[in-house]
Amino acid sequence: MSDDTKKAVPYTVPIGPTHPALKEPVMFTFQMEGERILKADFAPGQAHRAIEWMGMRRNPVQIVHLTDRICGICGVSHTLSFARAVEQVMEIEVPERADYIRAIIAEFERIQSHILWAGVAAHELGYDTLLHLSWRVREFAMDVLELLTGNRVNYGIIQVGGVRRDITPDQHETIHNCLDYYSDLKAKLLQVFLEDKTIQMRCRDCGVLTHEEALKLCTVGPTARASGVKMDVRVDYPYAAYGDLEISPVLPDAYLGETRGDVYDRIVVRLLEVDQSVDLIRQCLDLIPAGDITWEAKIPKILSAFKKAHGEAIGRHEAPRGEVFHYVRMDGKEHPTTWKVKASSYSNLMSWIPMLEGEQIADIPIVVASIDPCLSCTDRVAIVRDGRRGIMTKEELTRLSVEKTRRLMR
Repeated sequence: MSDDTKKAVPYTVPIGPTHPALKEPVMFTFQMEGERILKADFAPGQAHRAIEWMGMRRNPVQIVHLTDRICGICGVSHTLSFARAVEQVMEIEVPERADYIRAIIAEFERIQSHILWAGVAAHELGYDTLLHLSWRVREFAMDVLELLTGNRVNYGIIQVGGVRRDITPDQHETIHNCLDYYSDLKAKLLQVFLEDKTIQMRCRDCGVLTHEEALKLCTVGPTARASGVKMDVRVDYPYAAYGDLEISPVLPDAYLGETRGDVYDRIVVRLLEVDQSVDLIRQCLDLIPAGDITWEAKIPKILSAFKKAHGEAIGRHEAPRGEVFHYVRMDGKEHPTTWKVKASSYSNLMSWIPMLEGEQIADIPIVVASIDPCLSCTDRVAIVRDGRRGIMTKEELTRLSVEKTRRLMR
């Protein structure tokens, strides 16, 4: 038999839009040669919910309830970003105590989100014992969030100009017990995830995203930091209470002494960030000042102020997955003229391509999960003209953006 006959013939493997290895719907298409991925492509768009469209027909007080539901895991990230954008347009000065409470809730959300991701990653590797362990230890953070906000999910704690609930002295003991619990758990989590031979063999040098690729593709959050990109919105553009706290971006070389940008490094960053969040919450509890928790308690006065607001602003927050970005424009009406959301996964999805190409088909689930994708808070509509789907080029998108901006400026 000749060498040409022996050579494997490339073939196509579709995965999705629904698949046991995927948390949310997304369509993948892989060009394979044997077990090796030659080319990878994906098509999101199955979970678009028109939340921005609904928001531009509601006032910001009502929109806050929508932002809490953009993502089921990190709702406060979108709520905080949206509130900060509106507050800048309205020139609202948020009380300092409210800023500290916002930071505390955001860091508890980071703890539960990262531990949830760790469990999902273990499941994608077939290690369901570790999945159940991770989700069991996550419960303490969820219980504290429920104590502080009244809800385990969709906290409803943020409002334009501050927060809805204060942190009372009798809650401090429970909070400190939770923080001590995770501090004591740090060594255990690092051991079961990072010293396990199977996890090392499955994740080391798998799904590599180089420093240059991470910058070129504009990745954010743990995905970028695991590739050695030293960026964190809390550090680069301090907001809420973060300007008063000791904080620096977490990179894998802090634990490993090197950075490879693989799935293993992305595990390292998230586990270390759990410990960092514990420290940040402790700092907040030590430094939190007394005072009001909202700019204006009476909702009718806030609604009246919306009608006097003119301008545009951007709200940013370092969510568990990376930077969340909300753009708001107000033109003297009760509802925003424009509201655009850019979730962190939107910045990270393109990193799948270099991560997946060259890997084995069995690595697809863990590589896809390694960026902690959230399709519900990322999806955009698909363009269909005359029954045909189309792809917008960069030039077309730029032209349409300029035209829309000019319409808004009139």
